[in-house]
Amino acid sequence: MKTFAYLSAPDVATAVSAIATEPGAKFLGGGTNLVDLMREGVERPDTVIDITRLPLTGIEELPDGGVRIGALVRNSHLAANQVIRSRYPVLSQAILTGASAQLRNMATVGGNLLQRTRCLYFYDSAAACNKRVPGSGCDALDGFNRSGAILGASESCVATHPSDMAVALVALDAVVEVESVRGTRRIPLADFHRLPGETPEVETSLAADELITAVELPPLPLAATSRYRKVRDRASYAFALVSVAAALEVADGTVTGVRLALGGVAAKPWRALEAERVLLGAPATEESFLRAAEAELAPAVGRSQNEFKIELAQRAIVATLRQLLTEGGAA
Repeated sequence: MKTFAYLSAPDVATAVSAIATEPGAKFLGGGTNLVDLMREGVERPDTVIDITRLPLTGIEELPDGGVRIGALVRNSHLAANQVIRSRYPVLSQAILTGASAQLRNMATVGGNLLQRTRCLYFYDSAAACNKRVPGSGCDALDGFNRSGAILGASESCVATHPSDMAVALVALDAVVEVESVRGTRRIPLADFHRLPGETPEVETSLAADELITAVELPPLPLAATSRYRKVRDRASYAFALVSVAAALEVADGTVTGVRLALGGVAAKPWRALEAERVLLGAPATEESFLRAAEAELAPAVGRSQNEFKIELAQRAIVATLRQLLTEGGAA
């Protein structure tokens, strides 16, 4: 049995080299819930690599009008950044709906993306969970599944992704930059997280030796008119039952640009491509919004306790688009 080790990496090259030579190693950033999972026995890494000293804390405007966000930028700093608040208000709003101020002061952008599900059965070592122990089954299928997925789920897993920030980022066409000893690659956020299929334990397209170094937002003028709506059981410190990130552009009463993403409905932030297709070029009316919402949720499948989320998601989409149409975006 290997002895547990704790390493502190002074630079990215050292961090990725360390994890490449330690197959059981895990990165530890401010926003991951790795420590929680270690306490519960869900994660048992041989080595933990502290990356909080890495120079990945900048928010940089790019020449094309986009923004580059370092992986160790604190959530609170990102939400308060004036460029983000003015160009991408949906992102600032999404961050501010998540967790407490104290947690936002510590959580990081990269760590936020790598959160594990908050499914009760994932944390319960006495329960069957294919995500925690592949092949053991999924007690949530016929158990307490009120918060479970209604889109993209499988018979292996109905867990949902907990991040609010990631929902806004996927609506904004964000790209994740990752680094390993093999070099740097860029992954569209829409492809970064994976649906469960038959391998729910594989949650992202991140290789075992890769480190998130940045997230980039493209120039997206319509994002200035954007909003985030989160529906939850209580007003604070609760994960979303359903959330909507939306950006809308209207000219002469017609939808000329739209971005939509849903949270709380799938194992990944869900880009609502079918709803966008229905809306683009359609009249900017309540009827169009409802038609788009119904089209997006047509494949949804509810379980014993969460079928209500299908109509809830439809209503949340319509309400968010209505608010954008009448009030515009707000930071």
